[in-house]
Amino acid sequence: MKENRLNKKKIINDPVFGFINLQSETVFDLLEHPFFQRLRRIKQLGLSYLVFPGANHTRFEHALGATHLMRQAIATLRLKGHLITEEEAEAVTIAILLHDIGHAPFSHVLENTLVNISHEEISLLLMQELNREFEGKLDLSILIFTNQYKKQFLHQLVASQLDMDRLDYLSRDSFFTGVAEGTIGIERIIKMLNVFEDKLVVDVKGIYSIEKFLISRRLMYWQVYLHKTVVAAEFLLINVLKRARELKDSGADLYTTPTLEIFLGNAFQPKDFRENIVVEGRNVLTWYTLLDDNDILIAIKEWQFHPDPVLSKLSHCLTNRKLLRIKLSDKALSRKEEEKYLKAIREKIMPDEKLATYFLMTGVITNSAYNKHDENIFVLNKDQTISELNEASDVNLSALSKAVRKHFVCYPKELDNY
Repeated sequence: MKENRLNKKKIINDPVFGFINLQSETVFDLLEHPFFQRLRRIKQLGLSYLVFPGANHTRFEHALGATHLMRQAIATLRLKGHLITEEEAEAVTIAILLHDIGHAPFSHVLENTLVNISHEEISLLLMQELNREFEGKLDLSILIFTNQYKKQFLHQLVASQLDMDRLDYLSRDSFFTGVAEGTIGIERIIKMLNVFEDKLVVDVKGIYSIEKFLISRRLMYWQVYLHKTVVAAEFLLINVLKRARELKDSGADLYTTPTLEIFLGNAFQPKDFRENIVVEGRNVLTWYTLLDDNDILIAIKEWQFHPDPVLSKLSHCLTNRKLLRIKLSDKALSRKEEEKYLKAIREKIMPDEKLATYFLMTGVITNSAYNKHDENIFVLNKDQTISELNEASDVNLSALSKAVRKHFVCYPKELDNY
């Protein structure tokens, strides 16, 4: 029995942070659970690997990294005299470990396509399911995750503008994409964390590190997360699945894995997940934990040979990286301009008026590095007062607080010069 306990104290070699220690048997058991192992099969950055070839890291690695940083943050706060019991330390570590367990395939891309429910809500439902399996060991973790625990700063370590989630994904995504602008001083930021009146704050001498963190986050959004080619690929994927669902509803023969077939054939709503309804012998949460990137990729590879002209062409484009052209603008596409694009698509690509709309995609992307209306970052001054970051900084951070919106239009490259 003693030997088994020792075997659960693993050391994992992480490419970003080096050796990560798993200090808890419960954390190890959760990591080994099929719900968590699924995260190995979900890419952290969705389709970004089509632009950044190295961006093949997964939600599994990200969750481990965030867990490692959480342990460092706990150690820092304890050194500064803040009481965090062993039970609280384990609970907040589990909360960050499981914070992304509900992500859909390709991370955010399919959140409102295959399922009409946020990954945060599914994460909570899965945590509650795990809590039943682990006989209540996640009670405190769930209270922290949902911000119902008496120590609010513990929740802020999991979900806030300075949480361990953001600190990990910025460094990890920067590392694997090769975009150096995302590099931040994580160690210094964590060393500068403090607690004041139950709020997570930053010591005043760490203010420059926070400014750099916010600037890096803004740049990473434009250069990686909202990269226009990535956006074009994501909307192409959305339209592929939209067409597949339409064909499925019409009774067309369509190759899918059994798990993908369940989600294409059922427009599940949040209520279905909350009630965990049974479909084809399994409840919906179980089906969800069997769904990953592989189901989508295997299907799309086959769909490029489907007789439907829309599904086959869009699937071919995605499989072989023949992506749509994308243009960004400060203004939304006018109705007149939209009709012009659709007319060209009908004449050159798809004569059917209804099907032509699958080849024109419009929308808006928004970037805001620091949303001071959401949850402010506070700086702890030397006189033991706190100031909001904008007030404490000698740099004008208004550009980082302002939400920048860009409209886009995607269309086939065959329309160039048409």
